[in-house]
Amino acid sequence: MRHILSTACLRGHASNPHIGPLLFYDLQSDVMGEIQTQDAASIPQASSCTGKVVIVGAGAVGSTFAYAMQLRGAARQIVLIDRNRELAEAEASDLSHGALFAPPVEITAGDYPDCADADLVAICAGSAQKPGQSRMELVSTNVGICKTIVRQVVEHTSKATILIVTNPVDVLTYAAIKYSGLPTNQVIGSGTVLDSARLRYMLSRHCRVDARNIHGYVLGEHGDSEMVAWSAVTIGGMAIGKYCPACPRHCPPLEQEQLAAQVRDSAYHIIEAKGATNYAVGQAMTHIATAILRNENSVLTVSTLLNGEYGLHDVCLSVPVIINRSGVERILNLQLTEPELQALQASAEAIKNVQREVGL
Repeated sequence: MRHILSTACLRGHASNPHIGPLLFYDLQSDVMGEIQTQDAASIPQASSCTGKVVIVGAGAVGSTFAYAMQLRGAARQIVLIDRNRELAEAEASDLSHGALFAPPVEITAGDYPDCADADLVAICAGSAQKPGQSRMELVSTNVGICKTIVRQVVEHTSKATILIVTNPVDVLTYAAIKYSGLPTNQVIGSGTVLDSARLRYMLSRHCRVDARNIHGYVLGEHGDSEMVAWSAVTIGGMAIGKYCPACPRHCPPLEQEQLAAQVRDSAYHIIEAKGATNYAVGQAMTHIATAILRNENSVLTVSTLLNGEYGLHDVCLSVPVIINRSGVERILNLQLTEPELQALQASAEAIKNVQREVGL
């Protein structure tokens, strides 16, 4: 068994001409040898964590997103914009004071001209969802806020990807596309990325399997009409319909409708108890942002404009897409069952009804 030197070690050695040859000792053959190092440029480089992110709205969601981004070291610069400048400055200072405990990132308060060289602009500003209030009831107020913000953003950049987080996110993503004039792949909503994470978490609790080994998607509206694509749910690569009968635990049967309702309604329970959801959505946003900034080609269920996919047209909702630096690289067409497709189409119609009500 040999001692293995890391790529980082080799890269550092290769870049320093004053260091002699690296030696290794092969325990298996009892032989000392010399490692032939490469030029630093020829050694594969790790993907760099660069990029500038502007966050519009420094409330609970926006500031938690900034915090999650800081801890992950996913950006080189984060700018907070808020109509309450004092709040943005206080949040930026509070985050910056923890610089010793996180990867280096510059966090400041700013204004819309800071969008000029941004890679990603996340819009979190809007009227907060109140206890018992549906996401769709927020629409009239937040469409107006979204329109004002988006137009100020595009005054300074046409290159940044815009990530809509404010609810109702699907309607506002559609509005942002309309008001920005940007290519449709460049404007996305956070969609059901968090809902899909909730689904995987709840399945992991039921099945006692690591959530990272469970795959499945919540599709459609981020809200009351969302649906679970059960035909696409897998555990360890096995379709859930085959996994459960083969499981030796003999647990109670999985009540799919009940679990889907728990996923859908969990935000309402959290808002009722603490006034807002912020931690998990901040992590979900960081997952999306990282996929964009690091050009990861990740498959995520963000809200995007459909024009023919799944038989749907002129509506933004969540389906699996490939996300990278360009925004939406490609929409994936899942082979849904007929009832699932009907549920997705019903969700799309619910969103379009709201779009018509507000004149979009």
